[in-house]
Amino acid sequence: MADRDASIAGWIPSLRRYALGLTGNREAADDLVQETMERAWRRLAFWRGEGELRAWLFSILHNAFIDRLRAEKRSPTQALAEDEELPVRATQEDLLHVRDLDRSLLALAPEQREVLLMVAVEQMSYAEVARALDIPMGTVMSRLSRARARLRAVLEGRDTSTRLKAVK
Repeated sequence: MADRDASIAGWIPSLRRYALGLTGNREAADDLVQETMERAWRRLAFWRGEGELRAWLFSILHNAFIDRLRAEKRSPTQALAEDEELPVRATQEDLLHVRDLDRSLLALAPEQREVLLMVAVEQMSYAEVARALDIPMGTVMSRLSRARARLRAVLEGRDTSTRLKAVK
């Protein structure tokens, strides 16, 4: 049991990085990770050891994030305050790039942002992401493709409004 506790605690930095990417706010990310850890330790006896522990923890974090979104009934893009402190970078230009990327990530739909963060930042496989989010692998690939295209468009300053095509 001590091995499992240590193994769970070892994933805290990855969980925090993912939570920060989802929320865009350090305090909210820390709260989300704390809630994830509480849920994980409470349910540790129910974990059957099937699959990877990381995917199980990310699944718990994902569900906690969705629960919070539903409870707040507001857009997650409102979480980033204009005066929020960002990590200190070596140059002003780096700080501007980080701010732009952070805002661009928050412009993505939560479903796209979470898949992008799991694959690009946490380096999870498509299968791991599919298990963590309980969605088909094709949906993971579709959301990732759309997230990358939208992120690219936002960063390049192109119009990102959704254009619907008339189908006859």
